[in-house]
Amino acid sequence: MSHETISPLLSADQRPIVLVGLMGAGKSTVGRRLASTISIPFIDADAEIERAAGETVNEIFENRGEEIFRMGERKVIARLLNGPRHVLATGGGAYMATETRELISKRAISIWLKADLDLILERVSRRNTRPLLRNGDPKEILEQLIEERYPVYAQADIVVESQPGPHALTVKRILKAIDDFLEGIPGSASNI
Repeated sequence: MSHETISPLLSADQRPIVLVGLMGAGKSTVGRRLASTISIPFIDADAEIERAAGETVNEIFENRGEEIFRMGERKVIARLLNGPRHVLATGGGAYMATETRELISKRAISIWLKADLDLILERVSRRNTRPLLRNGDPKEILEQLIEERYPVYAQADIVVESQPGPHALTVKRILKAIDDFLEGIPGSASNI
């Protein structure tokens, strides 16, 4: 996609674009492509947390526990949202924190990359790097996370279905959804 296809509304809006959703929805991969398409930096929240902590996400979970990880996650995301415009891929649990969700709502455009269970399961099975999937059946854990988190993710400004096809198609759908959102077209920006 060429830079000429970026709408004036999107070019003028200086808020960060925050991708939320369950692990495996494609936030990091799609986020990188989206940022490149609109010529702004991409930031992965988990990578920033690892840099700040000097440990991997898995090490933080193992050594200090999920509660300490979530506290650090909230601080890092708040810091990033105070910075220049960028595309931010958040961890799957970040948007569950009320404080983080409210901050994203005030300072950014939030996009839920919604994916179905089979797609997520296929994607997360490629690597054993997901701390929440290590203690039990991944499918059962993901089903529970979908039940708990999807109603909260639905509070995002925009909902875009993550597809198994080319990521460029998802980026194109996100750009259309953002344009519709910025134009204030009722209902057109959700569930694209």
